[in-house]
Amino acid sequence: MNNVEFNDFYQVPNIKFDILKLRADLEKILKNKKFNSLGIKSFGAIPLNQIPGDEDSIKGHNVRGTYWTLPDETGKEAERDKPIDEAKYTEITSDFKNTYFEEVYNTLKKKFKLGRIRILLKEPRSTLSWHRDPEPRLHIPIITNPGCRMVIENVAKHMPADGSVTITNNTKYHNFFNGGEQDRIHIVACVLENPFN
Repeated sequence: MNNVEFNDFYQVPNIKFDILKLRADLEKILKNKKFNSLGIKSFGAIPLNQIPGDEDSIKGHNVRGTYWTLPDETGKEAERDKPIDEAKYTEITSDFKNTYFEEVYNTLKKKFKLGRIRILLKEPRSTLSWHRDPEPRLHIPIITNPGCRMVIENVAKHMPADGSVTITNNTKYHNFFNGGEQDRIHIVACVLENPFN
């Protein structure tokens, strides 16, 4: 990824996944697993990888991780939650073994240095906080609609569910809103080598 100019939404060339296979295997996963809300209204997460042998690494605060936000009119930045050692997340969880998600996971691991990978859900007519993260994020939309937009600083962009991979510069202030009437579901991975530097 060196010597390439990036904007804050970088569509990765020469990678595309089968969206129908992702949706079919997501349906199978959701029959046995529920999205964990982590205490955040209208938000849900299912961890796809973990610290090897450590089931606690995919529970509670370990699913969310640290971020910074501007919570009130003072504009003073506040840190939330706790830091995560992303590099330790190297094992796919048992729920995703022998699914198309495992193939996606193995392909991504060959091309990128990644930390936690989660399936994230945003309910209809809802938004995330205005915040920044320690590292960029890799997105593969599985279910989306034209009312789903990610906003990084002053730029809003819709990422289609067409099997493509986009890296977003989450080290800048951003949020995500789902203005549609169906759930928005993405694979979201922490990218440990920042291509935006």
